Amino acid sequence: MKEMETKLIHYPSLKTVLMVEKTLQMANTLMTREELKRKLPKKVMHQTLNVILEYLEQGGKILDGRKGILWIFNPSEKLAAVIKGGIEV
Repeated sequence: MKEMETKLIHYPSLKTVLMVEKTLQMANTLMTREELKRKLPKKVMHQTLNVILEYLEQGGKILDGRKGILWIFNPSEKLAAVIKGGIEV
């Protein structure tokens, strides 16, 4: 992220980050960056979208691969309990 800091013109607002999050959550399917841009209610600059996607990937909410972007975050309390009680290998 430090490499991007010097090249960024402006950072995304919280409103924009939440808009992208909601769109990815509602999709429930793999989508490319271009498909995501088309589904967003407002236009987002490519560079800004990349910053948001990097942030969401580092937070463990999405997977961003060659074939596209997929929402993976699951806030299930049962899942959190199982992970917490699990044995670390």
